[in-house]
Parts: sequence; structure tokens; C-alpha cells
Amino acid sequence: MPTPFIKIDLHGLRQEEAIKVIDKALASAGPATYQLQLVHGFNRGTSLRSMIYDMYRYEPKVKRIIPGDNPGITVLVLKELY
Repeated sequence: MPTPFIKIDLHGLRQEEAIKVIDKALASAGPATYQLQLVHGFNRGTSLRSMIYDMYRYEPKVKRIIPGDNPGITVLVLKELY
């Protein structure tokens, strides 16, 4: 069964490793996937947050990037919920 919201834990990953994980998730996201919730942490995850905004703001599959429920989460919106 397809998952509409995918949560990915990026704690402890370097930027290059995180890019590979995010790219793989984007490639495998089906038409029923609305969001990728990227958990990067807050204290030491700000470099990952900045990288996510820089790398994925022009990605064709990503409609927009929004902050999550807390500062340690960034959400890639792939499809709008209506």
C-alpha cells in the first residue's frame, strides 16, 4: 500500500550521504506520496536544513519546501492536499 507521507531520518549523515538518501526517496515516491518529512535535527542539523533548501528548491518533483512541526524537520511537498 502506498504511503502518502514518508518520514526520513537524516541524523548523523553528512550532506553527501543525505543527498543520496533523499534522491532515492524522491525517485521511489509514487503518485500517492504527498510529502517527504526530512528529520535532520536542530542543534547539529542546520547544515542539512540549508542544504535541503539549496538542493531541492528547483527539483521538479518538489512543489514547495516548508518547515516541519519543529525546527529539526523540513518537509518537501510533492503534491498538494486539497
